[in-house]
Amino acid sequence: MKKNSMLNEFILLGLTNSWELEIFFFVIFLLAYTSILAGNCFIILMVTFDSHLHSTPMYFLLANLSFLDMSLSTVTVPKMIIDFLRERKTISLWGCMAQMFLAHLLGGSEMTLLIVMAVDRYVAICKPLHYMAIMNHRILVGSVLLSWTIGFVHTMSQMAFMVSLSFCGPNVVDNVFCDLPLVLKLACTDTYVLELLVVAFSGLLSLISFILLLVSYIVILITVWHRSSSGISKALSTLTAHITVVTLLFGPVILIYAWPVSSHSLDKFLSVFYSVVTPLLNPIIYCLRNQEMKSAMIRLRNRYINPKSSK
Repeated sequence: MKKNSMLNEFILLGLTNSWELEIFFFVIFLLAYTSILAGNCFIILMVTFDSHLHSTPMYFLLANLSFLDMSLSTVTVPKMIIDFLRERKTISLWGCMAQMFLAHLLGGSEMTLLIVMAVDRYVAICKPLHYMAIMNHRILVGSVLLSWTIGFVHTMSQMAFMVSLSFCGPNVVDNVFCDLPLVLKLACTDTYVLELLVVAFSGLLSLISFILLLVSYIVILITVWHRSSSGISKALSTLTAHITVVTLLFGPVILIYAWPVSSHSLDKFLSVFYSVVTPLLNPIIYCLRNQEMKSAMIRLRNRYINPKSSK
């Protein structure tokens, strides 16, 4: 990398040039990141210490989703928060590469995990009597490992050619963190073919996965409707949280990587959305709308905070 590159850092333009807005964003993003850590850690602890949730496949997968959400935010948000207090926002060349590597590793893993969660909901709703037998511990652990493996292959397929590029000209990235399409355009070589590969690997993969997930949810609803029209409302209620999370994650990624019309201001907003807003909303969506999570909160409260009331 040193031999091929003359640059050792990139300059990030951030969200705004106004110092007042920088301070405002610093406070907002700091509160948001603290909430992301608290909310997702809370889900992980709830699933870990509540025996009922721990033994339920859906919540095992949910805890892993929370870990991925928390990790994905940690890759970008702390640097964004610090940069709000800095006039010159820079990131080293290797720091930029690491940021892109981890973002695509975690993002690819999360997309795969959401597909696994869709399969889990299909089995739970359409084959309830065989649910625990099909979604056993070995399958769950294997599915999580598979999601990490696919995420690794996904990021390596794009980062493998990035480290061989030379960067000797402009070093300004018009975003809040290093994003692959923007950094790719700064290389001192023709990157047209590589940009098409990024669209194929990230954009089309996200779009196809999103469509497959929506189709799977439609199949679940149709199956439930044919079996019992009264069960459609319960199934729809169960799937609403999953559909919301899938839309929040895949929507911004598809627009950034697969949408033909590029807008720097829109890309900034979408980058902030999937790195801050989505990980922040996931705990709210799964906790506040989920009766089992509420019941688990009461059980843990009675067990550890107010044990006398449970007797």
